[in-house]
Amino acid sequence: MKNIGKMLKNAQKMQKEMSKMQDEAGEKTYTAQSGGGMVKAVVNGKYEIVSLEIEKEIVDKEDVEMLQDLIIAAVNEALKLVGEEMSQGLSKMTESLGINLSDFGL
Repeated sequence: MKNIGKMLKNAQKMQKEMSKMQDEAGEKTYTAQSGGGMVKAVVNGKYEIVSLEIEKEIVDKEDVEMLQDLIIAAVNEALKLVGEEMSQGLSKMTESLGINLSDFGL
């Protein structure tokens, strides 16, 4: 019975820490570029696009597909940065609680 109580206490602590981590991440921004810096995407920790900058020189009405690919690449890289930081934060938090995510296949 002690183990269940400890587990519930740890779960509550983890829930609070997760909420705090999500709030903090929501205030941060993550920037990525593509096309040698011609396209720059900025997202926040809530996985929302905050800004998108496209240099005029890269805009070619004859090659819209290239511009689309560069935008997708920049946005996806910025979102990847958010995910990596969230994953690292989750790992640190669970380690401090004595939980090994690999035990759960994560």
